[in-house]
Amino acid sequence: MIRKIFLLSILALALPVAVFADSIDFSNMGGTLSGTASSGLTMSSTLTSVNGLGGGGLITANIGTVTLTTGALLSGSLGGNATFAQGGTFTVTGNGTNGVPSGVLFTATFTSPMTWSVLKVGNTFEYTLTGVMSGPDGVGVVKELTIDTGTTRFNGETSIASGDINVQVPDSGTMSLLATSLITLIGAGWKKAKASC
Repeated sequence: MIRKIFLLSILALALPVAVFADSIDFSNMGGTLSGTASSGLTMSSTLTSVNGLGGGGLITANIGTVTLTTGALLSGSLGGNATFAQGGTFTVTGNGTNGVPSGVLFTATFTSPMTWSVLKVGNTFEYTLTGVMSGPDGVGVVKELTIDTGTTRFNGETSIASGDINVQVPDSGTMSLLATSLITLIGAGWKKAKASC
């Protein structure tokens, strides 16, 4: 009986994940990116679009917030190319607008060092912050592009022009196979338990 309850519990936890499967793209604009070498970078920006949330299509508008922190600077400088320690956090929160749920949509921790690269385009410096993250809802890649620090390099704070986050969550086919396997196991266990009564 305990085994049956355990298997049913696993099934109950596995099935909702199948609905939240495949790939989700989040985009953000505005807000600020700031920080120091010793504390790392922090960002707060507006979530402007999401595509694939709950298997749905593209939703746009001011639909939430995107926040990010990095670890401390490992190498390089804030004004040039650099690497930040792993362990920072990334969170996407919905505000309940246009069908996007209110509350945390995705949260993760950076599993490897983040790269900070600079490119000079004309008289403007463009910085890109890239990192790989993992959390309870899946894994993803963050690419935060900050544009237009003007003719000076990043000196501790800048505006965010745009950012893009791609989250890969468990494949729906894999989850369906898992659910089918669990149902089969439960059925076999129930039949065996019934036969021994």
